[in-house]
Formats: sequence, C-alpha cells, structure tokens
Amino acid sequence: MNKIKILWIDDEIDLLKVQILFLEAKGYQVDTANNGEDALELLQEQKFNIIFLDEHMPGLTGLELLPKIKTITPTTPVVMVTKSEAEDIMDEAIGSKISDYLIKPVNPNQILLSIKKNVDEKRLVTETTTSKYQAEFRKLAMQINDCQTFEEWSEIYKKLVYWELELERTSEQTMDEILSMQKDEANLGFSKFVKSNYKSWMEEDSENHPFMVHEVFKKRIFPLLDNNENVFLIVIDNFRFDQWKVLQPLISDYFSLENEEIISTLLPTSTQYARNAMFAGLTPLQISEMFPHLWSDEKEEGGKNEFEKDLVETLLKRYRKDIPFSFNKVFNDSHGKKVISNLKTNLRKQLNIVVYNFVDMLSHARTDMQMIRELAKDDAAYRSLTKTWFEHSSLLELMRELRNKDVKIVITTDHGTIKVHNPIKVIGEKDTTTNLRYKQGKSLDYKKNEVFAVTKPEEIGLPKSNMSSTFIFSMNRDFFVYPNNYNHYMKYYRDTFQHGGISMEEMLIPLLTFKPKN
Repeated sequence: MNKIKILWIDDEIDLLKVQILFLEAKGYQVDTANNGEDALELLQEQKFNIIFLDEHMPGLTGLELLPKIKTITPTTPVVMVTKSEAEDIMDEAIGSKISDYLIKPVNPNQILLSIKKNVDEKRLVTETTTSKYQAEFRKLAMQINDCQTFEEWSEIYKKLVYWELELERTSEQTMDEILSMQKDEANLGFSKFVKSNYKSWMEEDSENHPFMVHEVFKKRIFPLLDNNENVFLIVIDNFRFDQWKVLQPLISDYFSLENEEIISTLLPTSTQYARNAMFAGLTPLQISEMFPHLWSDEKEEGGKNEFEKDLVETLLKRYRKDIPFSFNKVFNDSHGKKVISNLKTNLRKQLNIVVYNFVDMLSHARTDMQMIRELAKDDAAYRSLTKTWFEHSSLLELMRELRNKDVKIVITTDHGTIKVHNPIKVIGEKDTTTNLRYKQGKSLDYKKNEVFAVTKPEEIGLPKSNMSSTFIFSMNRDFFVYPNNYNHYMKYYRDTFQHGGISMEEMLIPLLTFKPKN
C-alpha cells in the first residue's frame, strides 16, 4: 500500500517537529512548506492526500492561500489549523470548503483522527461494512430459506436494501456481487412463495392475505379522515423501497416519519391494474364488474388510467365519506407548479391526491433512450437519478410548502420495477399483450416451470378479455421474448427496468405516513 502523503504548511514549521515525527512513525510521508509560495510550488510538482494549512502566516494567509490550493488540487482535503477561534474566520474557512478545522496547539492524536476521517474514511468504512455484511451473510441465507410469511419476506427485503445501500458507499465490488447473488436467491424464494399463496390471498372475504394496495384507503386514509385530519396522498408511480430510503434524509428535514410499512401490490404489477385498484378500493375484476364504464380492457384504444378520479368518487360514496377532495396528475414541472399555485384553495379540502409520474417515465426512458440507459446503468445509478430528480422537483417544493401546514402526508406507489436480465421464450397470438413481464392471451405456449400461470384470471381478481384468456407472469429477473427476432429483442431489453411480474422490487412497495416537524 502506498504511503499517505501529507503537506503541512506553517510559517512556524520548526515548532511542529514532534507532530511530524509522530506521523512519520505511523507510516505517513510528511512534506513541509513555511510559506504560501513554496507550498504552491510543491503542489504543482507532487500530489498529496491531505494538506494541513496554518491560517495565520505572513505574506499569503491561510484563507488567501486556500482558493489557490483548490485551483490546483480541488479534491484534496484541506485541514485549517489556527490559533483563533473567531467565528468569522471559522465561517469563512468552512465556506471555502475546508474539510476540517483544528485549534492550536494540536496534539498528535487530533491530527491522526483528522487524517483517518478525511483520507482513511472510505477504506475504514469499506473494511467495517464488508466485515459486518460477511457476518450477516450466513444469517440472511438461513432466513431466506426459512421465510414462510409476507412479513418475513418484507423484513428480508428491508435487510437486503440496507446492505445494498451500505455497500454502495464502499469500493468493494466483490461484496456487491455476492449481495446481488443473494438478492437473486431471495427473489427466487419470494417468487415461489407468491406462486404458492397468491390465489389464497385473492379469495373473496379471505383474511389470509397481507395488506394490499387496494386497501390503502380503507386501512390508512379513511382512519385519518375520520379523525378530522387533512390528508395529502402522494402517489409516486413506480417507486421502490430502496428509492424511498435514498430520499428519506431529504424528506426528514421537513417531516417526521410516523409510520413506515411495506405492503403488497397486485398482479400484474402495472399501473393499469394496481393504481386503478388503489383508487377504487377494489380488485380489477370488481371494477370491471361494478363499473364497466370506468375500466378499459387491454385491447381497447386509449389510456388505461383515465378514470382514476371517478374511481375515487365511487370509493368515497361506497364508504359514505361526504368530503371534498382534489385530484391532480403531474407529468412535468408546469403541472407541478400548478398544484403548488392552487395549494391555498386545495387546503380547504380535507383530502388532496397528487400522482407524480416522473419515476415511471424514467423507467420507460431507461429502455428507449440510449442516454438514459447509460445514466441509469444499474440500481445504484437508478436510485441516484431518482434522488437528483427529487432534489429539483416540484414535489420537494410542494413538501416545503406543506411543512408548516396542519396536514398528514401519506406517500406510496402502485408498483415497483426490476432490472431484467434473463430472456424466456413465449409464443402467443397477435392479440397477446405486449408487456415484457406478463402476458394475457389465448393459446399461450410457455414452459410451466418458468412462469406463474393462471388459467382462470377471476381466481386472482382479474378480468379476462375472452373466455379462454390466460395470464402468465415472469419471475425474478426474467422477461418474455418471442422466438421471432429473438436475439434482437433479447439484446435490446436485457438489463432494462421493467414491471408487471413477480419480484420483491415490484411487489413489496412502501407506504409512508408523515406529519410536519413544525
């Protein structure tokens, strides 16, 4: 391992021999300069891992030298060392992006701590995180094998997301690969669990089912309304639990998290089925039977989510909730600004519903646009893009506006998405649905062990387009490809984000309740 190189700039460098000898004994290489000009010369000639800079020097002061240092080596951490504790000097130094601040006289251990914090931090984090995950790996493997309930699978998924985010902070690629394999193993087990249990979940009047997306209003929104709370329901289309975890620190600046849950969406994990079910409080089959004019079959032209507000009205009417509400869909920034401009009026209504489609559009763009493919090449990059969007979005603006209002905010989604990798062949007639993660059609030809097949859609709460309709759902990271032009479509869709099938990423969705901190 190469020695860490330190540059120490101080006009009284001779008085620092004890500290320098201490660092050299610890294995560090220390170069010194007793004025700004000599320091800049050294920086032009060599690379350093960290710089200690005296604030009070004749000629160029530390604060005057700092921007010149940053011009030459902008990413090298600079630790300001000063005799003064004056607040204005501290403010100016921190504003100039110093990495640390030490007050003279500094003892060797203070210096060592600063080096470890600013130079060794990534290595120490990597070693510690890797060691902890290695210790957890065997325990997780046993839990995956033993999982028998929805709640247990939810806990497994939470743990896997936790380690995914922790290992993302490190540079240890081997552990990333091991975690990815463990996640695939978990998804295989989860898919078998869903295949074995989903039909029983969807039996009429069944109590043997997890909290599902079509119960969100009944179980979470209506109790708040009955308690005379003003409620903002924010539905972020295609929003995964791991994406929520990267947004959590940003939202926690303004809101206290009252409740974090993982609930199950419906199959197919697509907007047409899951989001309509949420807003109707019914399964897709029940919607098509009770309100056929509000349900669009997959064969029909036009959008499949055009009647969401009407479905909410039927839901409120069925539960005798005579309350005013607003309903808005946000597809771009101007739509979002309009929601904010109408906020004063809408806050007079007890229930406000806002649907944000950006994450869903990002997922589809990831398939269709080469630039987005490169920007969101993996789950980590996909999360990063979501965070960047949120930081500059009208949704964050809306939440800032709501932070001083007497409201409860509920954030959820209709389904998640997964990066697919393994093509599996299917043959169907011309009117077979085009989704890559599920198919509905007649005379479908497939390998039974590769899919979750449902020959009687009504058994899982789904309408059928004709008497012999069958639904098949892909699992894990599989996706459907027709034999015609197989290689072309396999290469085009491999490693894109898709939804509609069975995986933890698609089915285990966040449901979050907040109250403003103020």
